[in-house]
Amino acid sequence: MTSESIALSRLKELAANAADVISAEKYVRLISHNDADGITSAGILCKALMKKGIRFQTSIVSRLAQDTIDIVKNSVSEGDLVIFCDMGSGQADILKQIENDIIVIDHHMPVGDSPAKVVVNPHYTGIDGAIYLSASGATYLVAKEMDSGNTDLAGLAIAGAVGDKQLFENANLYILDEAIKAGVISVKKGLKVGDGDIADVLEYTPEPYLDITGDRKKINDFLEILGVKGKLSEMQQEDIKKLTSAVALKLAKHASPEAVDAAIGDIYYLERELVNNVYDFVAMLNTCGKLEQAGLALSMCLQDASVMDEIRQLTIDHQKSIVASIKQAEGMLQKGKNIWYIIAKDMDNTGIISSTVVRYIHPEKPCIVANQVDEIVKVSGRGTRALINKGLDLAYAMREGALAVGGQGGGHNIASGASIPPGKVQEFIDIVDEIIGQQLGER
Repeated sequence: MTSESIALSRLKELAANAADVISAEKYVRLISHNDADGITSAGILCKALMKKGIRFQTSIVSRLAQDTIDIVKNSVSEGDLVIFCDMGSGQADILKQIENDIIVIDHHMPVGDSPAKVVVNPHYTGIDGAIYLSASGATYLVAKEMDSGNTDLAGLAIAGAVGDKQLFENANLYILDEAIKAGVISVKKGLKVGDGDIADVLEYTPEPYLDITGDRKKINDFLEILGVKGKLSEMQQEDIKKLTSAVALKLAKHASPEAVDAAIGDIYYLERELVNNVYDFVAMLNTCGKLEQAGLALSMCLQDASVMDEIRQLTIDHQKSIVASIKQAEGMLQKGKNIWYIIAKDMDNTGIISSTVVRYIHPEKPCIVANQVDEIVKVSGRGTRALINKGLDLAYAMREGALAVGGQGGGHNIASGASIPPGKVQEFIDIVDEIIGQQLGER
């Protein structure tokens, strides 16, 4: 056996332990994160519970903090099982307030001794959860252990991994292969964007972010030169090749190598979901989560077609606002010694902005966006795999920087967040800049 297959085998053992505990329950209280990975995790588990006839209540939240713990404590009875998806690995101390049995299904780096009865986390078996397995993937493995017939849920796991910009290698590749063999996923090559008229798609799709994104005149000129038009899914293969080659040339000028790989290649089609194109599906999930309409997204995962028109319109409007936010943010960028950063107030889409800057505009340094909302400053930090290979660990940098100014932080080495007090932003930025300089070996 290879080291990869041994690690996956050990992870399946953890998943089986969780499945045994869950299957013995009559009622489950489920809490999951509000991004595409968290919502698909919830969708997978809800479907698996419904199949078993286990009652449940689900909440989708933006972060695991004291208010979430209070919600849980006020909504459970003695003996109820509490499950956290896509969160909980880095918050051992706060979870200790819950007296009920806990299961954590997550892919973030574990910190501290968890009070959970079972933790299903790829990091415990040597699989990097930031790259090779999402929370939805881990939840899918649990669902498969609950019932081997749950292969039809693999499409949700693939969508979660795409939402977290993961690689389809290692554990993710195992799930993808299983999904393809079961007819749950089909694959075509092309531009990794949602479906629709190509001019519309290039106008309001924030990823890949090009020098023409959001500018209809430039887009029309670009397409006219190529001689390409119409709906992407109906284009001839020759036109698809022309389009992808032209986009690749644009990206090669500024974007990181991984952004080029992320923009062109295999597109996954979800054969069992209400939305076929995985990029459309992920955009809809993220939109609903961001706009506090996670119930709509979960309904979509549970095959409720009545919500689709509302979700589609919300997504188009939201993506247009994201593109506008990125364009605004470009003019606010500041250069530190080892980072690019933005200090803002009431700015939307900060995670997407920091990701766009480091992937498409300035890939040579990580990007940190600090945004004050009411009496708290929320921070998003993003890197690239090339920076990770040089030593970047944003989870450590953000956690240490936040602790130094009286806040909290953590996440993945490549994507992390923090909450810090107002008035401490520049101090935090300077500390993180210094830590990242040490990680990258800069003076």
